[in-house]
Amino acid sequence: MSESSRTDDALASDEARRVQQHGDVKASIEGDVNAEIASQASQAPAPKAAQKIEQVAGTFREHAVDEVVDSEHAVRRSRGVARVSQFIDYAFFILYALLAIRFALSLMAARSSSGFVKFIVDVTNPFYAPFKGIVASPKIEDGHTLVLPIAVAFGAYLVLHIVINRTLRLIANRRTEI
Repeated sequence: MSESSRTDDALASDEARRVQQHGDVKASIEGDVNAEIASQASQAPAPKAAQKIEQVAGTFREHAVDEVVDSEHAVRRSRGVARVSQFIDYAFFILYALLAIRFALSLMAARSSSGFVKFIVDVTNPFYAPFKGIVASPKIEDGHTLVLPIAVAFGAYLVLHIVINRTLRLIANRRTEI
């Protein structure tokens, strides 16, 4: 065997011995640290530390309960607002239907002496009156009248309906700061 080969073998065995020693020291230190952690964990905390831990835990519990209560209030508020929104939707849909019937009757030149036509006109007049005369109502052949103020009223009530629902949605989804 050559001299360089023996030197390489000696270096390799020296390196292997150092790696083994390093591993042994590392394992010994890890064992000591784990034993110390286990020892501290098994010991009861000092009375002052235990009191502080209980105080912090109590604060966390209190915040958790407050958050649940606040969430329940928000759910109740949202349900109430949703019911109000449904009622408003129904009222507006009835209004839309009545205005559409009045528009169709005027477009067909229905007899104003008819009981049904009188009923529809009487019911819709409070909602139609503010828009009467805003725009002209052109006459079509055969005496049919295109009552455009009804279309304007329909559009205005649609915008009002959307604004009310958006406002209710803002109330229902109101966030509180954390």
